[in-house]
Amino acid sequence: MNNDLLFDFNVDKAAKTVYITKEFNAGQALVWDAFTKAELLDQWGAPAPMRAKTRYMNFEVGGRRFYAMISPDGVARWSVQEFTSITPKTNFKMYNAFADENENREMPGSEWDYNFSEQNGITKVDIVVYNESFERLEKLLEGFKIGFTMTLKNLEGLLATLS
Repeated sequence: MNNDLLFDFNVDKAAKTVYITKEFNAGQALVWDAFTKAELLDQWGAPAPMRAKTRYMNFEVGGRRFYAMISPDGVARWSVQEFTSITPKTNFKMYNAFADENENREMPGSEWDYNFSEQNGITKVDIVVYNESFERLEKLLEGFKIGFTMTLKNLEGLLATLS
């Protein structure tokens, strides 16, 4: 395990934007798959003790992922992700919004922009999260950094088992 891998998390409140950069000790194709295939996302996409469960995912421009983070007592927090742009293996963008179990979205949401690059077997993922409102950003930040950091650690463990 390479402990020198970059992890950077910055918030620009004025721009309502979160900037995340994370390096993984795995090839770009595998890291791409981990971010874009439901069966892999469900293995790392929720901070313990929560778990992720995808109801459906259609990874194509205009397609969606509808999934929940489920607590140990069975309470589900649903989200809809709509894919707005895909450049295979290097970039995808999506619109994310919380929703109810019937897929009715809560507004406002956020726009996510993922960029993937690899050098010497280390894959770097740059993520920019633009929030439609300052209130949503403030609400998101309450637990987002801790939870997202935990999910990225889950991903590191999964990638180690798949490499």
